[in-house]
Amino acid sequence: MHIGHEFLQTFWAVMPIVVILFGFQLAILKQKIPHLQRIIVGFVLVWVGLTFLIIGLEQALFPLGKLMAIQLTSLDFINNPNDWKSYYWVYIFSACIGFATTIAEPSLLAVAIKANQVSGGFIKIKALRITVAIGVAIGIALGSFRIVAGLPLHYFIISGYLLVLIQTYFSPKSIVALAYDSGGVTTSIVTVPIIAALGLGISGAIEGRNPLIDGFGLIAFASLFPIMSVMAYVQLIEFFKQTESK
Repeated sequence: MHIGHEFLQTFWAVMPIVVILFGFQLAILKQKIPHLQRIIVGFVLVWVGLTFLIIGLEQALFPLGKLMAIQLTSLDFINNPNDWKSYYWVYIFSACIGFATTIAEPSLLAVAIKANQVSGGFIKIKALRITVAIGVAIGIALGSFRIVAGLPLHYFIISGYLLVLIQTYFSPKSIVALAYDSGGVTTSIVTVPIIAALGLGISGAIEGRNPLIDGFGLIAFASLFPIMSVMAYVQLIEFFKQTESK
């Protein structure tokens, strides 16, 4: 891998953001950019940080996720390849990697910090991150089961969103938008490469599975289940508060 090429690719990926922000500030708002030097340093740090993060993902985490999926589904490790229950280590590993990648997701941390600030400290940063991570863990484990069992993706997604709609109706309105955003921020730069590699690795290692058809879809689970977990978390808090008040 050529580091210079990666730096160039990341530069062109970040540059449209810089052009839009600076363009609107200077051309539309016609205002000077405050703390210009600090902002430029910040953009440089983002550029350098993203470049090294992408290199690290491609060199280590992406191939490692695929390798683990292949090893956990090999005939040397699985007693009965035709029984979905024999793949329990796959489900456990999927849940663990889903939880870990979500905790490490910088976009989730950013949302959690802003939610904490806007709510006046009511929404705890750590609690929100753990709740979202639990949702992703459950979703990835269930998605891995779907690949192993060979079940259609739309059964799970339609059922999941029906449950989300029901939860949305009964959840406090102040948490609904944050819950939906929590599903979106999980599909970012850390989670997506590893989860995609995991799905492709599982589908490629199990006989009768098509990586194109069965390998993709785990990211949809990673987006869906955090919405449910965040709303369920708040609903449980409301339930216990009502129970204590009686």
